[in-house]
Amino acid sequence: MWRVPLDLPPQLLSALSAVLSVDEQARAARFRFDVHRTRFIAGRAVLRQLLARYVKICPEEVVFRYSEHGKPSLEGGAAESELRFNFSNAGGMGLAAIVLGREVGVDLEELKAVSDFSGIAERFFSPAENEVLLALPAPSRDAAFFTCWTRKEAYIKAVGEGLSIPLDSFDVTLAPGDPARLLATRGETGGEVRWSLHELHPGPGFVGALAVEAPAREVLCFDWEPPDA
Repeated sequence: MWRVPLDLPPQLLSALSAVLSVDEQARAARFRFDVHRTRFIAGRAVLRQLLARYVKICPEEVVFRYSEHGKPSLEGGAAESELRFNFSNAGGMGLAAIVLGREVGVDLEELKAVSDFSGIAERFFSPAENEVLLALPAPSRDAAFFTCWTRKEAYIKAVGEGLSIPLDSFDVTLAPGDPARLLATRGETGGEVRWSLHELHPGPGFVGALAVEAPAREVLCFDWEPPDA
């Protein structure tokens, strides 16, 4: 697991952008706001650097392919490494999850007040999750909401079938102090055994979760640092 800063100095950002593909550069140009454009460039360029380091190629040689539901994977000779990865960003931070030989999903969210969290939870969370959420003291509900959301997003990203998996078709833990766990999957037989969930602590003001095919004995976390750091 790599934590990636996305608000980088212009000179470094310019150097990093050189490793992007033509398609990625075109996608970056379509962002309306500069902050979204620069964070996309930083995230994609650093992800290329990290993957290239593992498969021993140049960052600009990394080629991505995408599943029917948009999950990225490595193409070409790098695919033989069986390296799997996933990336999530929120605000000025990104998380890159990289594993060998098993599927993985990661999600990152900024902690903030949600004006209609009960309505959103009722729409997207399962009845069991809503019951736990509404039973919590009011001051704990916003954090529990995002804890639940990141664990659910990490799982569907790991499975790789996108929103074809309804968010209310499986249950995760969300109460403060409860270990991250997939409790039940109504769309995937044995899913709660196949997948392991892990709570991440990205930094103040952020919540994160990792989903990976079990067993995952240890999650190692690193900080990516600019080349001149």
